[in-house]
Amino acid sequence: MVDTSSYKVGIVLSVEDKSKSGGKPLKVCSVNIGGDDPICVVTAAPNVRLSSRLVVAPVGSTIINDEGEEMEIKKTAVGGVMSEGMFCDSRMLGWGSGSAGIAAQVPDSCEPGSAPPTSKPGAPPPASSSESAIPAVEVKPLFEKKLTKEEKKKLAEERKAARKAAKEAKKAAAS
Repeated sequence: MVDTSSYKVGIVLSVEDKSKSGGKPLKVCSVNIGGDDPICVVTAAPNVRLSSRLVVAPVGSTIINDEGEEMEIKKTAVGGVMSEGMFCDSRMLGWGSGSAGIAAQVPDSCEPGSAPPTSKPGAPPPASSSESAIPAVEVKPLFEKKLTKEEKKKLAEERKAARKAAKEAKKAAAS
């Protein structure tokens, strides 16, 4: 498990599209992470928008990459623009669920520069075994068994006889 104590909540102050034809759709974002000056983060995350509250791994923090190895965030040129951090997805934060490459959003109650929540916001708290006693429900299968050819023929004959009887009863009632 990677140390997330250096990660910070950031507010996106501006988003500039730096997409090149045929390449990844890159966005250059100015992000307030609680310091005097905002930092620049270059990302391909599709859910980054103006005023979004996201979790940022600033320069010097450590993340786990796709291969499961720890990697330190450094000031790096991405698409010709210097990036001073990285938006974290749910898996990087150890929240368990969430898509890779989708920036982890946090509620408005999280202040810029503060530590991100330890669990996914809005996720139900883990229930203890005594609270989550789910009542037993008998689930009947869709089909009790598969019918044989003979049984299918018999059912078809019964339906045919029932239709014929209904038709004759309708004729008798009409006359």
